[in-house]
Amino acid sequence: MGNPTGFINLGRALPTERHAGERLIDWLEVYDDMPKAEVEQQASRCMDCGVPFCQSAKSEFAPVVAGCPVNNVIPEWNDLIYRGRWQDAVELLHKTNNFPEFTGRVCPAPCEGACVLGINADPVAIKLHEKEIIDHAFAEGWVTAQVPSARTGKNVAVIGSGPAGLATAAQLNKAGHMVTVYERADRIGGLLMYGIPNMKLQKELVQRRVDILAEEGIVFVTNTEVGKDINAEQLESDFDAVVLCIGATVPRDLQVEGRELNGVHFAMEFLSANTKSLLDSEHKDGKFINAQGKNVVVIGGGDTGTDCIGTSLRHQCKSTVQLEIMPRPPEKREEKNNPWPQWPKRLLVDYGQKEAIEIQGQDPRQYLVMTKKIESDEHGNVKAVHTVDITWQRNDKGQMMPQEVAGSEKVLAADIVLIAMGFIGPEGGLIEQFGLEQDNRSNIVAEYDKFTTSKEGVFAAGDGRRGQSLIVWAIDEGRRCAREVDSYLMGSSYLP
Repeated sequence: MGNPTGFINLGRALPTERHAGERLIDWLEVYDDMPKAEVEQQASRCMDCGVPFCQSAKSEFAPVVAGCPVNNVIPEWNDLIYRGRWQDAVELLHKTNNFPEFTGRVCPAPCEGACVLGINADPVAIKLHEKEIIDHAFAEGWVTAQVPSARTGKNVAVIGSGPAGLATAAQLNKAGHMVTVYERADRIGGLLMYGIPNMKLQKELVQRRVDILAEEGIVFVTNTEVGKDINAEQLESDFDAVVLCIGATVPRDLQVEGRELNGVHFAMEFLSANTKSLLDSEHKDGKFINAQGKNVVVIGGGDTGTDCIGTSLRHQCKSTVQLEIMPRPPEKREEKNNPWPQWPKRLLVDYGQKEAIEIQGQDPRQYLVMTKKIESDEHGNVKAVHTVDITWQRNDKGQMMPQEVAGSEKVLAADIVLIAMGFIGPEGGLIEQFGLEQDNRSNIVAEYDKFTTSKEGVFAAGDGRRGQSLIVWAIDEGRRCAREVDSYLMGSSYLP
């Protein structure tokens, strides 16, 4: 490496966050830009570690063992940044990742969890460097459409325009196939467009990449739901191969008294409507679930729950509470039960919690809490959420089960309740129409690294195949699936 003592001399540094009072009145990104010279310095912290665990991950060990699913060659482009060779860095980054402007913002960075420096120090800020490489490349005009020099005469339909669908389409287009992407929403991007709030991923960045893909020859068809507006049989007739990248969009529901009340919503209903209204009219159309002046209770402690907190605060809600049924994570990785290079299970205070702490004076999260019922007012609207504290204990079968703590019942004021408990699998209908085999979790049966379904010429990739996962795994699956489709169509493939 260019600076063999960088990891000794320099501590980890990240961009400054915009003040909560400033960023809560807009929908722009949370972080300021980091000066280029500082990024180059930070890149020198990347060690000549011999075996860079950061840049590889195996599907069969995910998510326990950390590492980069798309196999970004991280030490190499860190060294290029340090040496000021930014254009070389973006070319190397694009060889493994089609959309670093997305992963550099919303990926939870399993690469950093596996960073060798992280054994006894703060890991290299890999995610930041990835973002800075691609942002600098766009600013310099280095990212342009690369139209294939020849076409194969083969046509492929991709259903779904989330990260898996876009990655599949991008790679197949590079191989010279004509690709048509079908999306039921009015904008391309799937979860990137409507599932992730604007302050985490500004939508002009998504549209910028979609425009490049369209210039490269990919055809995007919006407002078209395959299975309803166009059936499976027609697609199989019109295309040489079909790839299902439909995601895992069925939310896990909350089975308690009062679930049916007005004001109880799935998190994605809340987030998607908010983003669509923001893009359509800057919220002037009123077609969103407005939390202004309301007490918001979010049930679920993951990233989606955090996004609900951040969005509610930007609506100027009265209060926010986030309920988590699991224990509070430790402040630091527990070496005995959670050794490196496993994904570090430790307490993180994300942007939404930081904003709530600044506005409300405390972290909105409450741990080891179970919802007992949702109380109604006289008009059928949410009035309160009844909770009880729990402990986790093993039953006679050895299973960990929640046990209520006597006398710990509480009543939380609530006008809006948002269910953010994850997703259980892909939606039905389309899968049945194609006649595909499903596993016991309702996912499409298609072996990883093969992606072939139970039907000839039909492939599946992403969350609809593997279950709810990370954006970087979706991109990995899309790229690998494209290689298998290319081999199916041409007999072999030069795609990575």
